[in-house]
Amino acid sequence: MTDDHMTPYLARLPIGEAVPFPTEGMPGWDIFPFEGDIQVKALKAPELPEPPRDGDGGPEDCSQCARPDDDFLWTDEHWRLSAPDEPAAVPAVVLLQPREHHDLGDLPPERAAELGPMLQRVERAVMSLGGIARVHHNKWGDGAAHLHFWLLGRPAGMMQLRGSCMPMWDDVLPKVPADEWQRSSRRIAEAMAADGGTAHV
Repeated sequence: MTDDHMTPYLARLPIGEAVPFPTEGMPGWDIFPFEGDIQVKALKAPELPEPPRDGDGGPEDCSQCARPDDDFLWTDEHWRLSAPDEPAAVPAVVLLQPREHHDLGDLPPERAAELGPMLQRVERAVMSLGGIARVHHNKWGDGAAHLHFWLLGRPAGMMQLRGSCMPMWDDVLPKVPADEWQRSSRRIAEAMAADGGTAHV
């Protein structure tokens, strides 16, 4: 990293130093999934400029743009909904993305106007499985330039899975059986298709 990229924020970070484990904040929450002797990793030096993400070069460089509709649970003229190939530990995980290659910052006004209603529609489809208390919506975008929202169904009654720690719980709990995962994916696709578009499972 050159001095040109060094911001006051980066200059203050304890790069390469031991970071004490916090006594407050998330580790003290009842939803934090870990206990015992946990250490905070040392921060690595910033990588600037950052390495390119999948699709940073445009649609021709994007693995999501190259996927056929049959790879998805559901599609319509402007949106596509997929699920991870391998089962998760929570009852449902789906990803909503626009068909065209955009990130949130350059999403055309027409698609942006559809985004809220589309997220509501996907949430209702996930809730239709039953036994779901909440649907968590997440957008990170550090791995791919093609806009995608993660929607995760929190099982009813599992209060430790509330909030921002749910993805960590999903990494450590037993995975849903494959046949159950496929049935849930099919039900979500059918619920989406009931309001238009095409179910592909």
